[in-house]
Parts: sequence; structure tokens; C-alpha cells
Amino acid sequence: VHLIPVNPIREDGLNPKSRKRIMPDLLTEPPAIDPVYEAHVYCNIPTVAERSMEGHAPHYFKLVSVQVLIRHGDRYPLYAIPKTKRPDIDCTLVPSRKPSHPQLEAFIKHMSKGAAAQMDGTLGSLPRYPSHPLCEMGELTQTGVVQHLRNGQLLREIYINKHKLLQSDWAAKQLYLETTGKSRTLQSALALLYTFLPDFDWKKINMRHQWSTIFCSGSCDCPMRNHYLEEEQRRQYSLRVKNNNLEKIYVDMAKIVGIPTRQLRASNPIDSLLCYFCHNVSFPCTNTGCIGMEHFKVIKRHQLEDERERQEKKLYFLYALLATHPLLNQTVNRLQRIAEGKKEEVFVLYSAHDVTLSPVLSALGITEARFPRFAARLVFELWQDGKRPKEHFIRILYNGADVTSQTSFCKDYYKRSSKPMCPLEKFVNFVRREMFLVFNSTSYYDACRRRPL
Repeated sequence: VHLIPVNPIREDGLNPKSRKRIMPDLLTEPPAIDPVYEAHVYCNIPTVAERSMEGHAPHYFKLVSVQVLIRHGDRYPLYAIPKTKRPDIDCTLVPSRKPSHPQLEAFIKHMSKGAAAQMDGTLGSLPRYPSHPLCEMGELTQTGVVQHLRNGQLLREIYINKHKLLQSDWAAKQLYLETTGKSRTLQSALALLYTFLPDFDWKKINMRHQWSTIFCSGSCDCPMRNHYLEEEQRRQYSLRVKNNNLEKIYVDMAKIVGIPTRQLRASNPIDSLLCYFCHNVSFPCTNTGCIGMEHFKVIKRHQLEDERERQEKKLYFLYALLATHPLLNQTVNRLQRIAEGKKEEVFVLYSAHDVTLSPVLSALGITEARFPRFAARLVFELWQDGKRPKEHFIRILYNGADVTSQTSFCKDYYKRSSKPMCPLEKFVNFVRREMFLVFNSTSYYDACRRRPL
């Protein structure tokens, strides 16, 4: 129970003694946004050991499949603030430098022997680990590698050591691996797999290349998805221009660096500032002054307010349903095959971006989830009931927390049922049918082409 001090102002203007109230009134008091705390969560600096709920089930349940969708680890910014010195971050891997991992040195050695791996398309030409003394734009950092070495180790302890999902002589066909064509997603996948697999054998690694950040594969033609995305971008723009405080901060920062305000806005300063913040590097200065924590807080707070409004306005939700259906449909097809007894692709890893994870969370109805932090992980577990082997259940976990009961398709079931998990058919029904109801459609093809009334 959180005791929240409140200081009501009396009618006579005097401030009475602070009273303690058990719970805020949710209708009138949205929780205060702390941009610095939220930025720390987003950075996800590897420090304390993480507690997770993965792999929890009654003893008579058997784990039969795990599908993992990750965001790449910590990276160098994709944008630079014009006329400032880029943050000085070293992207070579040095096991003696913090943050580190006991297996970092072995990982570096193993990655240099990767010629035997099967890599789709252009993936073979990408470096298997970061190596530049001054990071290149978008490059994975040592922190990013360590985040996924830790993810892999945590999942190994649960799924390999405890649940024996893969044996030491695992076969290539038991894995399905897919990544976008960026070095940061490929390297994040390799770091996780290195500490996860019972034995990391390059000859069994077959990495598929996904050209689309929403993993829509051959089902990407969806005009209404693009329509809702454009509407969502208009909403974002409208919220930004209404924020006078944000505009003042942009004007002030633009003066400091000596460029027009619109040019500063276009350089997406929050992306660059988060890198300074996550790596504990001083914000940039010029002859006319320094960008400071107050600038950072205002921009970060606006970002968080934008996320909150995005949940309320539902345009992003409609985009998310259409954007993620191909990926969720692929997931459902695979889970059904495994439930029928197929032993292939029991462990799946998609290595992706925030723009991949965020719509999946939204489409599933997990509205309380934070925006995907660096090295975020979303896990789908498939379980078989040992007492009734024909019955299969699903659990969905986000960064180690069980969020199945928050999903739109299992929320009501959890209220009524004493079962510890969500039946697989609930998820199947959601992906095959319920996702389209809001569009007054019965199929993905139709929903993609039906104009809203």
C-alpha cells in the first residue's frame, strides 16, 4: 500500500497539516509523471538480478513452446543534435569495462567463428558484434550486448535448465530465428542465443531476414493500416503544437545550438539526449550555454503524456490491430501446430524494434505496459495440461511480468475461471476473428480495405 501525502488548500487559503491518503482518486488524479524515473526504466541499465515470472505453472503442466519477441539492446542515437559534439561512447567490447557479463569474453571469441551460420540475404554481411571505438549511428553498445546476454541467461535457467525445452543435442529445426536487417537487431539476437542455447553451434543457426519492422512478411499490403498511422501522426503533431512549455524549451535549445527551431525539432533531440542520460554523459554545451536536465525533463514528460493520450484516442490501437495481425497470425499457426504434436520450432526468437513491440502490446490490449525499453522482451508460452493432454494454454509475459489477464481476449475469462492460464483457443479466436470486429469485418483482407463509416 502506498501512502500518498496530499496537501489540500483550505478555502481561507491556508495550507492545513499534511494528511495521508491510502489511494488517490483515479478519476481526478492521474498519477504524477516522473520523467527522470521513467527514463531510468527505459535505459534498463544492467545492475541487480531481475526477478521474472516466466516458466511458472502448476506442477502437472508441461511447457511445449516458447516464442520471444525482443527489442534490440541499448544503442547509439539514430539522430544527432546539429552543431554539438556527438556523445563520446566506445562501441568496442571490453570485458573489464562496466557494465559487463561473465560470458562476454567467450561471446566475443565465439562470434568471430560465425562463418558456418546460415544467414538470409544481406544478414551475412553484417558484423556479429559491435566494434567501433566511436559508436556509429544506431550501433549496439556494450550495454546493449550485456542486456541480451542477461536476457538469454535468465531464459536459459528457466526454459532449458528447469523445463528442458531443448536438450543438449538440440536440432536446427527446433528453432525459428528472424531479425530485421539492422546490425543492432542481429547482434542482440546472437547475444541472447549465446547464453540461452544449451550449446551454441553455428552450424545449427539459421537466421532469417525480415525486411519489415512490423514483420508483416507477405501480407504487408494494407491501405487502412497506413490511413490509421497517418491519423495517429496528425494526433501526435496536434498535441505537440498545443504544448507551450515544450515549444519554449525547443526555442531555448535552438538558441543554444544556433539553429532554427524547426531544424532542432526535426533532429529528434530526445533520441540523442536519452543516450547522454543512459550513459551518464554530460548534456552538450556550446559557447552560448548548455542543454540541461530541465530541457530533458520537459521533452521526456511530453513524450510520456503523448503515450497516455495515444492510449485514450484509439487511433494507434486501430493501426496496431492491422499492423500486427500478420505476425500474430503466424504465432497462432505455429502454436496450433505444436499443440497438435509437431516438434518443430519449439523456440522462436524475433529480434526487432520498439515500433514492432509497441503495436503488439496495444493490439493485445495490454494498455498498462510501458513503452518498450531497451532489450524489452515479450514472451508467449504454450503449456499442455498433464491431466488432460489435449488441452493447451497460453501465458503472455512482458519483461518478466505475467500480463495474460490484461489481454482483451482473456480478461473476462480470468474473472470467471479458476484455471491458472488462458486457453489457447481464446488467443486463436482473437487473432482469427475478434481482431476484425472493430472494423466491422471478418478477415484481414477486408479490414485492410474497409473505410470507417
